[in-house]
Amino acid sequence: MENSAEKLEKILKDPGFAPYIAEERLLPATEGAFVPFPPDLDNRIVERLRARGIVEIYTHQGAVWEAVQQGRNAVVVTPTASGKTLCYNLPTLQALLRDDKARALYLFPTKALSQDQQSELNELIGSPTKDGPGAPDEGPPGGPIPIKVSTYDGDTPESLRVAARDTGRIIISNPDMLHAGILPNHPRWIKFFSNLKYVVIDEAHAYRGVLGSHVADVLRRLRRIAAFYGSKPRFILCSATIANPRELAEALIGDEVTLIDNNGAPRGEKRIILYNPPLVDAVQGIRRSVVTESRRWMLAFLKEGIKTILFAHSRIKTEVAASYVNEDLANFFTDNSRIRVEAYRGGLLPNERREIEKGLREGSIQGVVSTNALELGIDIGGLDASVVAGFPGSFNSFWQQSGRAGRRGGTSVSVFVASASPLDQFIMNDPEWFFRKSAEEARIDPDNPYILTDHVKCAAFELPFRDEAIAQGEEPFGKDVGEVLAFLEEEGVVRHTGGAVSAEGAASAESAVSAESAAAADADRERRQGRWHWADRSFPAEGVSLRSALADNVVILDVTQGRNQVIGEMDRPSAKEMLFKNAVYIHRGRQYLVESLDIENRKALVREADVNYFTDGLVKTDIKVLTEDEEVTVTISGKSAARGILCDILVRSQVARFKKIRFHTHENIGYGEIDLPEEEMQTRSLALLFGKDTGAGEVLAGFAEEEVGSILSGAGTLIKHIAPIFILCDSRDIGVAERVRDPHFGIPALFIYDKYPGGTGLAEALSRRAGDLFQSAAETLSRCPCKTGCPACVGPGGNKEGTKVFLDALIQEKRGS
Repeated sequence: MENSAEKLEKILKDPGFAPYIAEERLLPATEGAFVPFPPDLDNRIVERLRARGIVEIYTHQGAVWEAVQQGRNAVVVTPTASGKTLCYNLPTLQALLRDDKARALYLFPTKALSQDQQSELNELIGSPTKDGPGAPDEGPPGGPIPIKVSTYDGDTPESLRVAARDTGRIIISNPDMLHAGILPNHPRWIKFFSNLKYVVIDEAHAYRGVLGSHVADVLRRLRRIAAFYGSKPRFILCSATIANPRELAEALIGDEVTLIDNNGAPRGEKRIILYNPPLVDAVQGIRRSVVTESRRWMLAFLKEGIKTILFAHSRIKTEVAASYVNEDLANFFTDNSRIRVEAYRGGLLPNERREIEKGLREGSIQGVVSTNALELGIDIGGLDASVVAGFPGSFNSFWQQSGRAGRRGGTSVSVFVASASPLDQFIMNDPEWFFRKSAEEARIDPDNPYILTDHVKCAAFELPFRDEAIAQGEEPFGKDVGEVLAFLEEEGVVRHTGGAVSAEGAASAESAVSAESAAAADADRERRQGRWHWADRSFPAEGVSLRSALADNVVILDVTQGRNQVIGEMDRPSAKEMLFKNAVYIHRGRQYLVESLDIENRKALVREADVNYFTDGLVKTDIKVLTEDEEVTVTISGKSAARGILCDILVRSQVARFKKIRFHTHENIGYGEIDLPEEEMQTRSLALLFGKDTGAGEVLAGFAEEEVGSILSGAGTLIKHIAPIFILCDSRDIGVAERVRDPHFGIPALFIYDKYPGGTGLAEALSRRAGDLFQSAAETLSRCPCKTGCPACVGPGGNKEGTKVFLDALIQEKRGS
């Protein structure tokens, strides 16, 4: 943030901010570590790099080059803006220049990132783009590199898709298009798959939980098809800092991976500010709204000419915060022009996304309020400040969002504005812990039965499964895929034909002496070999969404004055919570009232309106235990503290009412009824049981039933918000439900469950960290200064004292379960 140090100091010393800054840290600038260009790097690439002012490469870029040239898969783990793009572009371009038939596939988690990376690649090779930043240089050195780069995703016009398939040397896409558009149509891609040399997976840390499990299975399908056409591509993965990058990379691609994490890129100076909003009610522990305080920080930066991004973490908060900021800037001008701020989130149309991205790069947009859609490495120009409104769910995400400022060098600033959640207040009360906390692990489960079955269907549609390949361990889905195929045969969607090769047939083939008889024996073996064929008329990939366990999205139609225009889409469960009749839907600052939500036909009709409130659905949940699978012992300090059961449960949820929240004041101004059917989900849960044979159970027995409910609810509130400390997930990925007397177990219980069908390993992971989780919950509660309970601990009006007694008894319990 060059020439802005005085402006920043002015903001930080402002009496409206300074008293509430819990911590300020300066991360000093670091020098870069460089190595020369590899001696065997094609001279055309060297010329293009020098034409861009690059005369050396970073050490981590050189390390990736070495690993790939030795035929190894590689994962590079370095911070934001450390030149990861060149890590995969150098070896890929080298391979494609050596072999004019060679092809490469680049996968990015979002279409927006794909478009951004095509511009970057076009600039490197000297190909012109729509916006013109990569126009070829005139004359040597640094002439264009003759490699065609094509983007193939949902936004690619049909007229360009054939040319991309036939002549594209580098195909830029995303896992969703690979899953539903490319792999099922692989006969049209024969030339591509036959010559596939490299597969690049950027932002690999984004593939965790449900999405990561899906993507791992999509890559299994990719490897099957590549092998069918005679190729075995190498994988290059890029990731932000996580605790287990090699483990994640190997789980994603199903092969060994070399880890490169020696970051050689220089880093500009960065100031990290931890800001705890002031209390407005010290007795109840209520603080100023995180949306309000984040808006104040953004306004302060923008008015001083500091380009800013604000991360708001939900669609509603993003739109509301952007609206507030634009209202405040309505009469504020700089150099006779207004400051423009846009909201950026999922559900925007492609042309809207690109307009905002281009405006940020070119400077016509000075600020953006975003969900995590801009957390990834999209080039949005030289932003100088980032404001993170509430903990984003993982430390990995926080540092990614913080890193969006200062990408062009110089000094930058990142402000973490705490919400009243227990996790945020835990951080504000212990900043040292925050800065020393290591990155979380990323967990995926490609063998999740729901996800695996879906992708085995897709794979069988693409190519038959062969018994011989399964038995010999050549099948990317593993030997256990036979059980899934047998299940699908019972369902009637796959059919088994042929059988195992007989001993007599094998012997006769081995004894054949002539080429003719050997060929005949091979043909006979092929006929006899057992195969699993797709036997259904459906197109399975069409019914499988990678982004959730449910594929059906609701289309949002604006019917104002007969427009009947699509303005966005939303997954079905979210639509029930946000697009119910009379809900307020906000799109790029405009307000719409929902006229109807047609779940059966997957569409919501909305009409423009001007109201002074937004809406929030209230969800009620019911749980039924289906099976008890494994008993676990929760240990604290090496001693048994509680009994836990890993189990399958049925979760029924229904959005029954909604509340109206007034803009700016955020006061509740009314309720409304919602009439929508239940959602049902079978998933995995850790059931924590508190019988009288435990100290915590004895404590609960001394309270009245209504108090037991409030105590378990308080503990559940703490657990839900603190759990992301221990596993890489968002608090929205975890459900918590308390039972005063659970109908199944007959004693008080606390259920912590995956909010995805079949589960993704979160319940199992928490079963191993439950002791640490309860200790942190107890520490957070003891540090909270409120008297009776507040949003920072057990919730307003909660039973703080009872919850404290319960947690203390739990962590001090020494008897066996």
